[in-house]
Amino acid sequence: MNDPFSSVKIMGIPFANTTRKQFVEQLQTRVKNHQNTFVVTANPEIVMYARTDNSYRETILKADYISPDGIGIIKAANSLKTPLSERIAGYDIFTELVEWANKTHQKVYFLGAKPAVISALKSKLSTSFPNIQLVGAHDGYFKDEAVIAADIEHQQPDIVFVATGFPRQEKFIAQHRHLSNGLWMGVGGSFDVFVGNVKRAPKFWQTHHLEWFYRLLTDPRRLRRQMIIPQFMWEIHKLKNK
Repeated sequence: MNDPFSSVKIMGIPFANTTRKQFVEQLQTRVKNHQNTFVVTANPEIVMYARTDNSYRETILKADYISPDGIGIIKAANSLKTPLSERIAGYDIFTELVEWANKTHQKVYFLGAKPAVISALKSKLSTSFPNIQLVGAHDGYFKDEAVIAADIEHQQPDIVFVATGFPRQEKFIAQHRHLSNGLWMGVGGSFDVFVGNVKRAPKFWQTHHLEWFYRLLTDPRRLRRQMIIPQFMWEIHKLKNK
């Protein structure tokens, strides 16, 4: 992990200890310098998955930066008395980079989500972010990974956003990042939120660190996934009391 910031380890995963502003500025600098960069935005679910899947753990530890995405990570760091500066949400990084890419005419490749979401994404980019050089926009339902990889290599994007969900997106990035000296970042469900297909929690819920609860209320199917959070906090409690 090539990290100019100090880092805080939570269950062996090193999180960048910095502000969102500094983090985004560092990524922008690396894009401008054509430095190959792999970013993981990790929440408690990802940390817990990495704990049981060694292959995935090794994959994310190859990242240049791991950002603390999720209030559970911040609470865990505080509990372990190694506080992080602030939460750095993956969606916030994504939107800030999209806005910056529009201002600076960067070449961007979008990979993931459903075909209808990609169609809506292209439409939104053409109207609201017309200065982005859109060199690729492909849904996540591809069968031949080699075809996508070849296209990315041909287009040489400055930024590659992969929204196929973990662990798939991080494994794809780790395998193919050498094809273009740009920023490669897994962004989960960000495309869906960006086009309005999924509503992000209102500011009140964000400010009070209750985004997870809002998502659960609006999509009860997430209950099984949300149960990871108390399991994660229990593991942190055991670490604290060792």
